[in-house]
Amino acid sequence: MQFQQPVQASQSQLSLFEAFIAQPRAVRAKEKTESSRILEQDAFSELTLRGAAGNCLFLLAPVLRELSQGDAGRWLTLVAPPASLTQGWLRDAGLNRERILLLQPRPGQDVTELTCEALRLGRSHTVISWFNQMDQATRRKLLQAASLGNAQSLNIRLG
Repeated sequence: MQFQQPVQASQSQLSLFEAFIAQPRAVRAKEKTESSRILEQDAFSELTLRGAAGNCLFLLAPVLRELSQGDAGRWLTLVAPPASLTQGWLRDAGLNRERILLLQPRPGQDVTELTCEALRLGRSHTVISWFNQMDQATRRKLLQAASLGNAQSLNIRLG
């Protein structure tokens, strides 16, 4: 039995690593721009819960519990949460209340601006807002602020 020598790859065939390295810088820059746009878009999420208030809170509890356990160096911030999210509810839902920051706007203070400021500061891994109606301009503001603060903006609509 005779073995043939392996055929050597021609110059037109490159390994994946070599092919990536050989890409023009403009193509890599475009990919980087697209990936940062995708990451920026991922900085804003919405969750809509409809039904009886008790059922909505029951569904919301595990989401908030998981977020309150994450990223030990930064806060989970709730901006102007509904009155039904009391300290007792937070405790009963099993949230880590030592990692939660509750922000209420001062009289005359815009809730959108307070939310954007919390996002921009970067002290929170996630800032939760409670806007039932949101226009594109508000969404863009939150998205931009979240990107600047390397945070996640989550808007929750309770129906």
